[in-house]
Amino acid sequence: MTAPRVLLVEDESLVALAMEDMLADLGCEVVASFAALGPALAWFAGGASGLDGALLDVNLGGELVFPLAEALEAHGVPFVFATAYSALPEARFPEALVVRKPVDPGALGEAVSAFGRT
Repeated sequence: MTAPRVLLVEDESLVALAMEDMLADLGCEVVASFAALGPALAWFAGGASGLDGALLDVNLGGELVFPLAEALEAHGVPFVFATAYSALPEARFPEALVVRKPVDPGALGEAVSAFGRT
């Protein structure tokens, strides 16, 4: 079975490292990791082929990740939000999966199963 190819967008470096480890433990391959929206959008727009899913921190240093979520959605790439918010700050993605921070590996495993190959 091929490992799901995952994009990670998280602005806290220690949290990003922990999430990368959790994703690897779940059998995922983190193909790119970004701490800011702009570079992540540019990478995706540059033709990120073969992407199976994305794990997105909602708030990236005060900037919401929703433009990237919209781009992923438009291309049929599933994504999961990771947040410490009790509710998403906007109701733009009512069917999106959400994992709460600090992220529980079991909850993350259930969420990334939507990426199809886990």
